Amino acid sequence: MTFQVKLHQIRAFVAVTQNGSIRGASRALNLSQPALTKAIKELEEGLSARLFIRRSQGVALTECGESFYQHAQLILEELRAAQEDILQRQGQLAGQINIGLGASVSRTLMPPVITAFHQKHPKVKVRIMEGQLVSMINSLRQGELDFTINTYYQGPYDQEFTFERLFEKPFAVFAREGHPAIGATSLKELLHYDWTLPTPRGSYYKQLEEVFQKRSEIPNISVFCETFSACISLIAQSDFLSILPAELGHDPLLAHSLKQINITETLPQATYYLIQRRDVTQAPLTTALINQFRRECR
Repeated sequence: MTFQVKLHQIRAFVAVTQNGSIRGASRALNLSQPALTKAIKELEEGLSARLFIRRSQGVALTECGESFYQHAQLILEELRAAQEDILQRQGQLAGQINIGLGASVSRTLMPPVITAFHQKHPKVKVRIMEGQLVSMINSLRQGELDFTINTYYQGPYDQEFTFERLFEKPFAVFAREGHPAIGATSLKELLHYDWTLPTPRGSYYKQLEEVFQKRSEIPNISVFCETFSACISLIAQSDFLSILPAELGHDPLLAHSLKQINITETLPQATYYLIQRRDVTQAPLTTALINQFRRECR
């Protein structure tokens, strides 16, 4: 007879995985350690697989455990989303929405959207994750993020997610105020300076890479920044150059420290997409937030 995995076993397994120990999971779930130990034991016996390696400082997942966790986490997230969906359709306008945003989207588009949404739905909690799309893929897959607005470069995710084009942003070369390259008018004049650029795993970097290779003008990129704030701080406090959204030149918080270098070459624009799992049906309030972003983009 096929073993039937029970929901409490899934919850126990995910909690132990996320907390790294039975003790930590016990506190998180407010359950006794013997009860959790029993649930994990029954799960492993039923699956005929060892899911954890027991260590003196906690537990670690086995290969089977890693695989099972991907499914188990998605099951719990889908269950949470389904429960909130039903409640929202019954008129209970509460719950939590988890979204991912590119850094420049967080600085410009997000504030008015979230402000307007919160005014309409004050009981809804919104969790915002910031970063490049590549850092959000697993969270999207596991249902930990409902959607993201980010740049995308055609590749391995085309069949897994949907991509709705929302808007484009022009980019420009930036330096600190007083940088000796401020008066430059071409990319060639800037090649001997040190550069910092977004992570090479990011979508927009791939567009830049194509441009540089076609022109045979490749800057000396010695630092890659995984975060927007790190990149801005490095440019503002050193002689590094970078390519950032052109709107930063008018940002009241940054305009005094970042100066745009007006080169004659045209840099590629970054296209931002609404990205969701293909197999997902969004809850009413998540759809409402998505529509708020769409309206702000028009």
